[in-house]
Amino acid sequence: MVNLLGGLQAVADPWVLLFVFLGAIIGLVFGAAPGLTATSAIVLFLPVTYAMGPVTSMALLLGIYCSGYFAGSIPAILINTPGAPGSAATALDGYALAQAGQGDRAIVTAISSSFVGGLFSLTLLALIAPSLARVALSFTSVEYFTFALVGIVCVAGISKGSMMKGLTAAFIGILASTVGLDPVSGVSRFTFGEPNLLGGIPTTAALIGLFAVAQMMLLTRLRDMDAEILPVQERTSVASVWGEMFRNKWLMFKSATIGALIGILPGTGPSIASWVSYSDALRTAGPKDRYGKGDVKGVISCEVSNNAVTGGALVPLLTLGIPGDPVTAVLIGALLIQGIEAGPFFIPQNTELFYAILVLLLCSNILMLVLGLAGRGLAAKVLTIPHGIMVPVILVVAAAGTFSLASNPYYLKLVIMFGVLGYLMVRFKIPTAPAVLGIVLGPILEQNLRNALTASRMDPTVFITRPISAVTLAFMCLLLWVWLKPAKKSGAHEGGDAETNM
Repeated sequence: MVNLLGGLQAVADPWVLLFVFLGAIIGLVFGAAPGLTATSAIVLFLPVTYAMGPVTSMALLLGIYCSGYFAGSIPAILINTPGAPGSAATALDGYALAQAGQGDRAIVTAISSSFVGGLFSLTLLALIAPSLARVALSFTSVEYFTFALVGIVCVAGISKGSMMKGLTAAFIGILASTVGLDPVSGVSRFTFGEPNLLGGIPTTAALIGLFAVAQMMLLTRLRDMDAEILPVQERTSVASVWGEMFRNKWLMFKSATIGALIGILPGTGPSIASWVSYSDALRTAGPKDRYGKGDVKGVISCEVSNNAVTGGALVPLLTLGIPGDPVTAVLIGALLIQGIEAGPFFIPQNTELFYAILVLLLCSNILMLVLGLAGRGLAAKVLTIPHGIMVPVILVVAAAGTFSLASNPYYLKLVIMFGVLGYLMVRFKIPTAPAVLGIVLGPILEQNLRNALTASRMDPTVFITRPISAVTLAFMCLLLWVWLKPAKKSGAHEGGDAETNM
């Protein structure tokens, strides 16, 4: 109880409340702008947190996190262009509703459904994380290696429906993580005589290049196109939408459960959650349902599961130190900036911060709901920002943020190189999300593999003789078997295509 009160007092600070408010606005703007995502926003504002405390930095980033996941549904509904990969499934019914003059109804449904999903995942995080953290204290390097390996395989297996492309991207990230001094022998690796690389490639610089710079390079190839002219959108009563959602409470519960559980699975994310939830809704559709033709149930199922990922993905981050999705991979860097290491000791050693994170997630979801409902009439304005203005502004912010990491101009060269790499990956339809997880999980894989083999005197059977590791590897093999089966044409396969936009 004392720690809970301490967390509440930390969040009650006016500066903390201001930054969670600013984060919610930033997330809405970035999520609603096609080509920009919550991940891009968090990466760009990560260097800002150097001058902040742990609670204030989490307030800013969690505000962006929650709002950014929802806001991608705005362009998906209004111009059939998902603002984020997780909103691709929302476009199927959301845009059809907008074409029928019910775009406002679809947006209100998306906002409210995202709020429900966020609250569900927050409850799950509060209930599961402390117990899981206590269990994780008994884990060894064997378990951490298998968990990280499953994370790599999961994010690679669902990418573009191509296991090979996903694994290629993951290994690119792992290779980048090996640059620098070997942690055991001290021998330099892949530095090519460049002293600036002895400390390795900064994760933040790589992320800014892969996401922000690569997306800006893609936008320069596009012309500003006017969105399709839609009919006048009818203003919808919020109460009527909430009543309709209550009538579909079982659908919301299923979708929230799917989203939260997929969020807990390391290496996945909202894109997978929304497509799996939508596919489940199709499976249980009744004769009067019109999925894909403008059914509000389609928006509910996608958006509830989309935001239910937020709290779920924080479970493996805070208890195992393994990110649940690309955004939480960046949050690891935010915690390290504050001198805090995510993992089994996070909750016992930072209990007040853990409760503060729970309260901040609640505040972020409430702000997302209030700002979304109040500003939905202005939502389309974000979509009209000319590329000629957006691109140079984002690039300047990215350059300033990168230089502020260590006042080292060499980092700007790294950002440009990773920007070109990210651009080429997207052009050749190789997803960038596995590369991000590879950069973050690479050191975890290498260090725990070497520690496990050293402790077992180079006996590889240690990974199948420990129960938790054996079950985890069996689960991974099951996933590989499912993904390598001949794919059938379905909505889930389309969901894989969305992942390439990450």
